[in-house]
Amino acid sequence: MAITPLDIANMALAVLDEAPIDSLDQDVKAARLLNLQLDLTREAELAKCAWVFAILRATVAGADTGGDCGLNFVYELPADCLRPLPPTQNGEPDGAPISWRQEAGLIYSDRSGPLTIRYIANLADPNDWDALFTEVLVAALAIKVAHPLTHKSGMIDIARSAYDRALEAALNANTIQRGGRLYTASWSGQRGDTRGVR
Repeated sequence: MAITPLDIANMALAVLDEAPIDSLDQDVKAARLLNLQLDLTREAELAKCAWVFAILRATVAGADTGGDCGLNFVYELPADCLRPLPPTQNGEPDGAPISWRQEAGLIYSDRSGPLTIRYIANLADPNDWDALFTEVLVAALAIKVAHPLTHKSGMIDIARSAYDRALEAALNANTIQRGGRLYTASWSGQRGDTRGVR
């Protein structure tokens, strides 16, 4: 069954025990709040972790900057890149790391191109998401709109509790999908900042 952004919004409203909306463009407070928060919250939750379903790769040609700082090659990140994962010599997660830094939409490196970059993609279609990530996003949206919509602090607590449960389940499944053993990973490991990310 196809899921739409409206479905995501209505699932967030259900967490808060609020009535569903007919459209994200509907002229009601719930729709306005959710429409305002949906894209930014989706991007933030995608970027927080090296979600297996959201990792894409691209091979990009570089240009020699002629600089003398050691990172003399510059690569443009793909347009749908939310966050690059640490690049390696062969483009694989277990490959030898290379020196690099990111500035805006560019990666500077000491390695000449082409360079294979693995990155977290800005997947806007809910049908491209893992079901457990969908639950994370739903709860995150509920947290964002809970106070301005309901003015009940108890609803923020309910949404936060739903978020914590959903995030734990999603991170555990993500660890298994990467092919690693099940463990409680460090924040940097879950973000994809270490070589162990697959």
